[in-house]
Amino acid sequence: MGAITTSIFDLFKVGPGPSSSHTIGPMKAAFDFLSRTSALDRSVLDQAAAIDIFLYGSLSATGKGHGTDRALVAGLLGWTPEGCDPAAFSQLLTRPDDCYTVRIHDRTFVISAQHIHFVRGQHDFPFSNTLIVRLTGVEGTLYEEEYYSVGGGFIQRKGEDAVISSREPPYPYGTMGELKEHLARHQLGLAELIVRNEIALTGQSRAQIDRRIDAIFGFMHRAVERGLTTEGTLPGFIHLQRKAPGLLRAARTLPEGSDSFLVLLNAYCLAASEENAAGHIVVTAPTSGASGVIPGVSYLLKKHCRYSDEKLRVGLLAAAAVGFLVKHNASISGAEMGCMGEIGTASAMAAAMLTHAAGLPVEAVEAAAEIAIEHHLGMTCDPIGGYVQIPCIERNAMGAVKAYNAYLLAAGNTQQQKISLDRVIAVMRATGYDMSKKYKETSEAGLALNSTEC
Repeated sequence: MGAITTSIFDLFKVGPGPSSSHTIGPMKAAFDFLSRTSALDRSVLDQAAAIDIFLYGSLSATGKGHGTDRALVAGLLGWTPEGCDPAAFSQLLTRPDDCYTVRIHDRTFVISAQHIHFVRGQHDFPFSNTLIVRLTGVEGTLYEEEYYSVGGGFIQRKGEDAVISSREPPYPYGTMGELKEHLARHQLGLAELIVRNEIALTGQSRAQIDRRIDAIFGFMHRAVERGLTTEGTLPGFIHLQRKAPGLLRAARTLPEGSDSFLVLLNAYCLAASEENAAGHIVVTAPTSGASGVIPGVSYLLKKHCRYSDEKLRVGLLAAAAVGFLVKHNASISGAEMGCMGEIGTASAMAAAMLTHAAGLPVEAVEAAAEIAIEHHLGMTCDPIGGYVQIPCIERNAMGAVKAYNAYLLAAGNTQQQKISLDRVIAVMRATGYDMSKKYKETSEAGLALNSTEC
C-alpha cells in the first residue's frame, strides 16, 4: 500500500447521526448521483421516469434503524452532511406516504420509501455496505452508479480507487514503523509531522488548520453539552432513556476523586453518543457510532484538567495519526471489522491523544494506542434493532475508560511493550475478516437477538 494521504478533516467530519457509514456515507453517495445525473445528456433525462435505490449487506440489514433511507432522500434533495438541518433531517420519511420532489434541471422525479429497496441475503460486492442508484425509464435502466460506504463517512464509487490526494506529503508513511523513522531522521515531534503533512496535502496554512481543529472541538463539545442538558427518550422502538444528565447530577454529589472523575468521563461520553443516537450533529471520531469517545475525553481535559487549546490540538493530531493507520491498514467500518473497528479505533485514538497531550514520547503514544486496540479485539457489532443505542452508547463510555487506562499503563512502561501498533492493527484486520458476518452490523446475532424484552 502507498503512503497515507487522508486529511485530518476527512477523518473528523461534521454531520448528523446516528451512523457515518449508514447515514453520512449514503447521503454523500446520493448527492454525488444527483450531481452526475445533472451532467447527463438531455436525451437520457427525457427518457427517465424514476430513481430507484438498492441497498445491500449491512445497509440493508440495519439501514432502517440507522436512518439510511432518510439520508438517501436528503442527498437527492441536495443536502450535505455538514450543512443539513438535523431537525428537518429527522422529519424525512416519518410517514409511509411521504414523498419528495427531486429536481434535475427542469425534470422532476418523485422519491419515496417505495423507491428504496432493502435487498436481503448474501451478495458478492467488494464491500459490505453497498448501494446502487438507478435512473430508469420505460425500457429499463438508463444510468446507474454503484457506491461503497467504507466507514467513517468515506465513500468509493465503482470504477474509482479510494480518493488519493494529488499532492505528496513531505513525510510519507503507511505504518507506525515508517512514521517513527521519519520522526527520528528529521528530529520532529509527532504532532509537528502530522501538521506539516496536512499543510502539504491540503494547501492550508498552519493558522487555518489550527482554526479548523478548534472548530472540530467546538462541534464535539457542543454535542457533549447538549447531551448533558437533554432529558427524554431516544428515537425508536427501544424507548431508551437518556442517562447522561442523571450521571452528571450523580457526579456532582460525589467528593472529588477517582469515582467522580470516572462518573464525569462516563457522563460526557454518553452525552455525545446520545446526541448521535438522536440524529443530531456530531463529529465522526473516527465514525459516528464512536463519536462519544474523543469528545468525552477531550471535554474532560478541557473542563477539569484545564488543558489549553494548543494541548488539545496536539492531542488531536496524535489521535489522527492512529486513526489514519487503522483506516489505511485495516478498517474503521463496523460492517468490516465489527465494533473493534469503531470503538476499538476510537479508544486507541483517545489513548494516543491523552498520552501525547501529556507530553510523553512517541513510544508511549504507540504503546497506549496498541493497548487500547488489543483489548477491543474481536468486539462484535450487534446493535439491537439496528439502532445505534444498545450496546453502542455505553460502549463509547467503556472505550473512553479503556483509553484512559491504556494511557496510564503506557505512561511508565514503554520499554517493556512487546507488541507494536502495526502488529496489533494487522491482527485487527485478520480478526475482522475471520469474524462471522452475523456479528458485523447486521443485527442477526449477539445482543440483537437476545434482548426480546426491548
